[in-house]
Amino acid sequence: MIVGIIDYGMGNLFSVEQALKKLECTVITSDDAQVLAEADAILLPGVGAFPDAMKRLEEKGLAEFIRSLPEQKIPLLGICLGMQLLYEDSEEGRQVNGLGLLKGHIRRFPKGDYRIPHMGWNRLNFTQQPYWLEDVLEDTHVYFVHSFLATETDRAEVFATAEYGGLEVPGVVGGGLITGMQFHPEKSGEFGHYLLAQWIANVRGDFHE
Repeated sequence: MIVGIIDYGMGNLFSVEQALKKLECTVITSDDAQVLAEADAILLPGVGAFPDAMKRLEEKGLAEFIRSLPEQKIPLLGICLGMQLLYEDSEEGRQVNGLGLLKGHIRRFPKGDYRIPHMGWNRLNFTQQPYWLEDVLEDTHVYFVHSFLATETDRAEVFATAEYGGLEVPGVVGGGLITGMQFHPEKSGEFGHYLLAQWIANVRGDFHE
């Protein structure tokens, strides 16, 4: 199975590549939409600022490519900033439109008696299961690093949240074949590996809804 990783200069691609290779995937890392179109599934990573990321995606024609994936029935996974880019817009730095594949807006954590960024291990609480996940393990701790979160979301598109500073932070989201993870599954130990493995298994057709 081929997984295409979108390389737009903003992401720790090595750790994601290694995690996918351990799952016996062939990995294509590219900033060329025509090359990525050969993949069975697409992964959108990301570390950094939302405006810079959208600018690079637009300049390389990758934003249009990503928006076309649902129509092509190609599964998409966004990780960390990659998940935030799936939403309508962000206020990071300035108001910038996102990919608009999910309903909601990216906003800074409000000021409070807690540390920003939200960084470290936190527990995911699943309210519903995404189509690609067979079972939820008992230990659902994953590793977060972010200063912005998805707000005004469609509840049907939020599968799991983490509690931080009295807020419900969307952790696993999606709609149709689109999936987003606010945390880094590739850095989240056994459970993070399990989530990636489940997502890959569904893409391969190893199990069904």
